Amino acid sequence: MEHELMLTGIGGQSVQLAAQILARACVLDDRQVTYLGTYGGTMRGGNTDATLIVSDRPVSAPPMVSELAGALAMHHQFFEPLREKLRDDAVVVINESLFEGEAAPGGQRVFAIPATQVATELGSALAASMVLVAAYACITELARLDSLVAGMREAIPSYRRQHLESNEKALRMGFENAPAGAASVWSAGGAR
Repeated sequence: MEHELMLTGIGGQSVQLAAQILARACVLDDRQVTYLGTYGGTMRGGNTDATLIVSDRPVSAPPMVSELAGALAMHHQFFEPLREKLRDDAVVVINESLFEGEAAPGGQRVFAIPATQVATELGSALAASMVLVAAYACITELARLDSLVAGMREAIPSYRRQHLESNEKALRMGFENAPAGAASVWSAGGAR
């Protein structure tokens, strides 16, 4: 089984970090992963996307996909190009706190998570991407919570270690409050 997904948002929303954490978590759960992060020419305010291919067998293609089985959207501003790639049965998780407009054009399964609101209530609005990526992992059973936490601890650079606790709280909150397995991508019980 193979699952292609893309994360999108505005630079500064930690989209690239969230993608790295999910990729690391999937590897910890014995999946094969390819990952490619792209971003516009500005550090903050420009577009940022990350594509992941997660598989239970070796991945032979680079992470450039024409169709997506899943999407995470931190913001609506740069979502349009991604929307056009969504399969009819794709799983779409949006940051309900910031996303405006329609998330999916067809039969996609859309889950609205108030990621920025939850992260703000936890004391760190910057952790919204942690809430969203954990919710996606729970909904799709793509990765386990303890793997997400371990992946986050690996991905956070030493000069940002002060954010470990708030990021872990956000991961736990996102995972524990999402509808577990509502759109599982793995057969035979998912990745749990």
